[in-house]
Amino acid sequence: MNELTAPQVRTAPKVLLHDHLDGGLRPATILDLADACGHTLPADSETELAGWFRQSADSGSLVRYLETFEHTVAVMQTAEGLERVARECVEDLAADGVVYAEVRFAPEQHLESGLTLDEVVEHVLEGFRSGESAVAAAGGRIHVGCLLTAMRHAARSREIAELAVRFRDRGVAGFDIAGAEAGYPPSRHLDAFEYMRAANAHFTIHAGEAFGLPSIHEAVAFCGTDRLGHGVRIVDDITVAEDGTASLGLLANYVRDKRIPLELCPSSNVQTGAVAALEDHPFDLLARLRFRVTVNTDNRLMSDTTMTKEMMRLVETFGYGWVDLERFTINAMKSAFLPFDQRLELIDDVIKPGYAVLIGA
Repeated sequence: MNELTAPQVRTAPKVLLHDHLDGGLRPATILDLADACGHTLPADSETELAGWFRQSADSGSLVRYLETFEHTVAVMQTAEGLERVARECVEDLAADGVVYAEVRFAPEQHLESGLTLDEVVEHVLEGFRSGESAVAAAGGRIHVGCLLTAMRHAARSREIAELAVRFRDRGVAGFDIAGAEAGYPPSRHLDAFEYMRAANAHFTIHAGEAFGLPSIHEAVAFCGTDRLGHGVRIVDDITVAEDGTASLGLLANYVRDKRIPLELCPSSNVQTGAVAALEDHPFDLLARLRFRVTVNTDNRLMSDTTMTKEMMRLVETFGYGWVDLERFTINAMKSAFLPFDQRLELIDDVIKPGYAVLIGA
């Protein structure tokens, strides 16, 4: 088998489930929007600004990592800003070979200029549709669904859940909670999750990133999450013997047996201190144990990453080949908040043929 290269991997069809809209802005766009709204930035050139975001995010602290969003959120307070960021997000993902993505953001953080929650969502969805149309006009293909996120330290989760259900036939694929985990367990937002379940609506929960097994247990057992945002600390419930055999605890067994998807974000997990280094990431162990692992970017600006870069880092660290990348991509497509027939169509007509060409090359 020929060694995989970044240009080859970029052509592979990809599925992205965990990507934050306010974590993927182009530095040039931040500069333009900041100038328009009078927001002061820590740097005044594209290169310096990109470097500042990367260095700040490399602190090893989730709290410090989250502080970088003060600048991106600040320039996403107007209709024009939201639509531009959303449109460019779609274009950037398509250029990286992504054919399906679910991009999340917290509407409650974009009200400072007088927009209502509904207007915020409408403008982001308009940006996504505009981006999809531009990609299609250029001969490409991508579909982007939106996940509405509630901040776990705030008290608007039920309101955001209702917003997600209200817009689910207009481009919103589901609901999420995010933010610092410590002190803000998923069960604090149980009312929102019960509302989502009663409405037969999809949701994922950030859990098991900066906090351990209790966060995952609550997300699964009490809240009934469809997926785990990160979920990397599920490895704490796995014991690996000296001979390499693994023993799964009750929670790890349940997550694997129920096929609860793990939205793993390798580079981000290192930056936030969830794992010490990429070679220490449990991705490979979880993949070998047949958990439903997926590859994600989390925040493309802060991690200076793309889906191609994330896949290449895994290839270089764990020796993966095309068959492995295809499996991770199909895992993600199976786990998408998209009707079954549409998931199947993308798997059978786009993903499998795309990888068949690469595998046979």
